[in-house]
Amino acid sequence: MRNKLVLTLITGILLAAAWPTYGIPVFIFFAFTPLLLVEHDIRMDDQGRKGLRVFGYAYLAFLIWNSITTWWIWYSTPFGMLFALLVNSLLMAIVFSLYHFTAKRFPPKIHLVFLPAIWMAFEKFHLNWDFSWPWLNLGNVFSEYTSWIQWYEYTGTFGGALWIWILNISVYLTILKFYATGDKKTLSKGIAKNVLFIAIPVIISMIILMRYQESAEKIEVVLYQPNVDPYTEKYDSSYTNTMIVKQMEEDTRGDIDRNTQYLIAPETALANNTSLESFDFSREKQELQLFAATNPNLKIITGADFFKLYGKSQKPPTLSANRSSRGDWFDVYNAAIQIDRKGQTQVYFKSKLVVGVETFPFKSILQPLLGNIMIDLGGTVLSRGTQEERSVFHSQDGSYNAAPIICYESVYGEYVSDYVKNGANFLAIITNDAWWDHTQGHQQHLSYARLRAIENRRSVARSANTGISALIDEKGTILKTLAYGVKGTVKGDITINNKKTFYTRYGDYIARIATLIAGFIFLFAIARKKG
Repeated sequence: MRNKLVLTLITGILLAAAWPTYGIPVFIFFAFTPLLLVEHDIRMDDQGRKGLRVFGYAYLAFLIWNSITTWWIWYSTPFGMLFALLVNSLLMAIVFSLYHFTAKRFPPKIHLVFLPAIWMAFEKFHLNWDFSWPWLNLGNVFSEYTSWIQWYEYTGTFGGALWIWILNISVYLTILKFYATGDKKTLSKGIAKNVLFIAIPVIISMIILMRYQESAEKIEVVLYQPNVDPYTEKYDSSYTNTMIVKQMEEDTRGDIDRNTQYLIAPETALANNTSLESFDFSREKQELQLFAATNPNLKIITGADFFKLYGKSQKPPTLSANRSSRGDWFDVYNAAIQIDRKGQTQVYFKSKLVVGVETFPFKSILQPLLGNIMIDLGGTVLSRGTQEERSVFHSQDGSYNAAPIICYESVYGEYVSDYVKNGANFLAIITNDAWWDHTQGHQQHLSYARLRAIENRRSVARSANTGISALIDEKGTILKTLAYGVKGTVKGDITINNKKTFYTRYGDYIARIATLIAGFIFLFAIARKKG
């Protein structure tokens, strides 16, 4: 019991110690190994309740990992933090228990293929369902060590997950073989082999990095970081959108010249709700257009809160519609807009929403049963509307096409690649990371943007309300930043690239293959008697 508990604690601590932006990712290559040894010992012993014991140890390990890495959610919603920690750990423990179920029925050549396959299937599922929370998807762990993973342009983050599982399984088999034989040569050979398994992909990445040539075409951008406290200032109704635009103009005018192509302001910079239908006739729109007209090439991208009224009806007109106290229906949107000197308005609605803050999961099922209880507990005020397609903001001549990525959306690899498929030649991320205070949250969020740059070979211009605003090149290298909690601007050049990577074209193909393999093995395991 004591040894199993110690091994379980080691797994949880190693997983957490590997995580960006404070960790050392080499730990991830053997972090799961102690838990695999615990599962093996339980499977081989003569005690009962094997499945329950495996689940318990796995849940403890994953709860430690989740708690150390994502405790900072507390700053935005204590309930949301507890829910994320407990439920995400539960899901991971269930996945590991499925591996235990399969391992009892198949030899290692099969069940050790099933383990990485079912884990990647889980991560892919976690990217797409209503309780989506992919923050701890394994491939994210290398976001601060981008020189190791330049091959993500071919595999995406699931290539990193596969690499991690291959190493953990190899280390696990090495230890089992050493315990069985007691041969130190077996151990030394196993260690050497595993070092090679780590080194070879890193060497390949270094070669790609040295040979990669960024696009020669560049544009000048200015990022605006207003550093407005969302808890006390941002949504103050006395601070109108027109006043916000004038403040933006005052703060950035000295940085904008005839060469500046884009001014990018953060998520919900225009924080006071504006009617979607009447925005083109609003004072803030007029002010933005006048500001853009001061420079012949300038385009302004900023975040905005919009609403759309539908009137009264028996049934909601959309799945995301909210009902007012008067009985009429309306949608609200977390939007990005682009405005140029001619006043053309392009709009995109954020469509990967934060669970419990911007969306009520399984709303059509749970709300009739629970009323607003989930909304109240999770901190959601209103469910927000979305859109199906990934819109791209085009310049008038079509030369420059920005991907308007809003906050949480930048964590989703294949989702971001859809913008590039639709023609985006650089990534414009707008976010408001002030909810997490001075914690790892906003640092990890910035770090994950580096993965999107590599996957699509697109430069990133990232404007954050309180920081960290940054310019990132096609290789995932951070070129310039403005620190968290500082008001100011970042000005610099980024590249424009129109080539599509293998990952951009084919997305999470590794996860799709893994899902098919896992499904086939698991169905076969159900049909097969315990071995």
